[in-house]
Amino acid sequence: MHFTHEHLEIQKTLKRFIDAEINPHVEEWEDAEMFPAHEVFKKMGELGLLGLTKPEAYGGAGLDYSYALAMAETLGHIDCGGVPMAIGVQTDMCTPALARFGSDELRREFLTGAIAGELVGCIGVSEPGAGSDVSAIKSVARKAGDDYLITGQKMWITNSLQADWMCMLVNTSDAPAHKNKSLVMVPMNLPGIEKAKKIKKIGMNCSDTGLIYFDNVRVPQRYLIGQEGQGFMYQMLQFQEERLWCAASCLQALANCIDSTVQWAQERKMFGATLADQQWVQFKLAELKTELESLRALTYRAGELYVSGQDVTELASMAKLKAGRLNRIIPDACLQFWGGMGFTWENKVARMYRDARLGSIAGGADEVMMSIIAKTMGVAKRPAR
Repeated sequence: MHFTHEHLEIQKTLKRFIDAEINPHVEEWEDAEMFPAHEVFKKMGELGLLGLTKPEAYGGAGLDYSYALAMAETLGHIDCGGVPMAIGVQTDMCTPALARFGSDELRREFLTGAIAGELVGCIGVSEPGAGSDVSAIKSVARKAGDDYLITGQKMWITNSLQADWMCMLVNTSDAPAHKNKSLVMVPMNLPGIEKAKKIKKIGMNCSDTGLIYFDNVRVPQRYLIGQEGQGFMYQMLQFQEERLWCAASCLQALANCIDSTVQWAQERKMFGATLADQQWVQFKLAELKTELESLRALTYRAGELYVSGQDVTELASMAKLKAGRLNRIIPDACLQFWGGMGFTWENKVARMYRDARLGSIAGGADEVMMSIIAKTMGVAKRPAR
């Protein structure tokens, strides 16, 4: 995958925005455990950054997915993990199915505002008893006239405390687990919705993560995305983009982690020399950089094949797995070189150590990625559907 002049110009625009509008406020937002999503998204929408791959008819740029990956990579310049993740939810997790399968009416009502940054979206899949096992969700939408009545709960939902709408996966029939699910657009101001709890996490502090209850929430059946019973398939397709985004979004952040550690090692004096003069330090940093570039090559290859229309379930799962692993390995190894300074709360490497740990859990845990890869390899049996 090759970044053209157009890709690079988008990256420059986003980098300028990050330097001016995001990084100066990161410490404040981290302390507040919330960032102003509507304010930030509105400014990004005005720059055309929230709909790069979305249809032009709804305010998007109509570009291919390589531009989304270029944007995801540039988000790594943000000095925390919470804001990039929230942006990624808006652009690559809660909107792909809506943009691809939603009716014209739905897209005008929900997608247009999301692209403009006027509406904040979230994706409602995980529940207290169903995270990695998407088929185990219990939330139900039963028909009542022309409406659905939705009952259930969603947990670990990024953006949900500020969201204007949720793209919600619910059970709409008694069919088998992979054929009874549908995606439904749910405005978050409806009666029966309780934003029950803001979850306190060990990292991603400025990203709001909620536990949400739904008690007979009445939603028009016209808010169904695509066909009833196809929600599991739509969500699996949506996961391809989410997992590619996860891999691309950590490339620059991990590079920054290594670069700042190199600079520290060159300045840190010990035993009459610098830390960087120690050959084992040089070799370890060289190894980390090599691992990072292997992830970049894998991610770019998967992205190129996805843009060409191929199914990249296997490669996207591999990239997500590798990204999750390196999100643990690289910050941990770098933090060790910082010594006591690495164990301070305000240290950027320490923040990445906390924030990046989510990479092996969210969007499909490492074990789920390995299960998918094993199935595509023919090593493991596929479940009957």
